[in-house]
Amino acid sequence: MTETVRDSNGTELKDGDSVTLIKDLKVKGTSTTLKRGTLIKNIRLTGDPAEVECRAEKIKDLVLRTEFLKKA
Repeated sequence: MTETVRDSNGTELKDGDSVTLIKDLKVKGTSTTLKRGTLIKNIRLTGDPAEVECRAEKIKDLVLRTEFLKKA
């Protein structure tokens, strides 16, 4: 049985959900900062309940920690 993936508020996340950032995040390896309130669409769950894969603005294949997300 797989563990449920939850956002910072405890709401369950599923593949294809949209999430919003609750904190400004610097992206390692680039000079880009994702701003608080940025909407990220169509997330993909990983095997780790603390991380999701997504695409944001000009950045492909990004992995974000669920503690910085809330369901949109």
